[in-house]
Amino acid sequence: MELSVLNIKGEDTGKKVTLSESVFGIKPNDHVIYLGVKQYMANNRQGTHKAKERSENAGSTRKLGKQKGGGGARRGDIKSPVLVGGGRIFGPQPRDYSFKLNKKTKQLARKGALSYKAQENNIIVVEDFTFEAPKTKQYVNFLSNLKVSEKKSVLALSEANNNVYLSARNVPKAEVVNVSELNTYKIMDAKTVIFTVSALANIEKTLNA
Repeated sequence: MELSVLNIKGEDTGKKVTLSESVFGIKPNDHVIYLGVKQYMANNRQGTHKAKERSENAGSTRKLGKQKGGGGARRGDIKSPVLVGGGRIFGPQPRDYSFKLNKKTKQLARKGALSYKAQENNIIVVEDFTFEAPKTKQYVNFLSNLKVSEKKSVLALSEANNNVYLSARNVPKAEVVNVSELNTYKIMDAKTVIFTVSALANIEKTLNA
């Protein structure tokens, strides 16, 4: 699949790039993509939720009533889970939600996500560029020139560029990432994926390794 290379004004430069069939032309595996998205979301969970159980609540251990004959559920002290303010039964405890995915599985997930974007013609390739200073208006104009200002987009750069990153930081529905940070979730979450020429070469090299 061939794509025209655009400049930051949205104009065709006359150059062409050929998308690698092994990265952008595979048959996507939906379950593997699901696993890639699930891992990203799970790894971002804090897991700091906590509820006090019976042994952790403050209160007297005096038995409040008879064991039988009260007409209700059995209860012991004021910390009983059947009483308001008592301990919670099997409440949430701090835990680590992250899990491991094999390297090849993560690569296949990203390939599948990129192949979906290629099939939908939602991949744009632009020349390598930079801004002289961080200016939000410059990035807004850049998206407008590419006709994606109303869509959720992610721009992948081959290396960190602080001026471009800061310019896009306050733009709604826009994100700028280093190509090494472009994961399955970010690809699927965006409507349009924008690559610089060098970033495209980097991700093809990485996913074909």
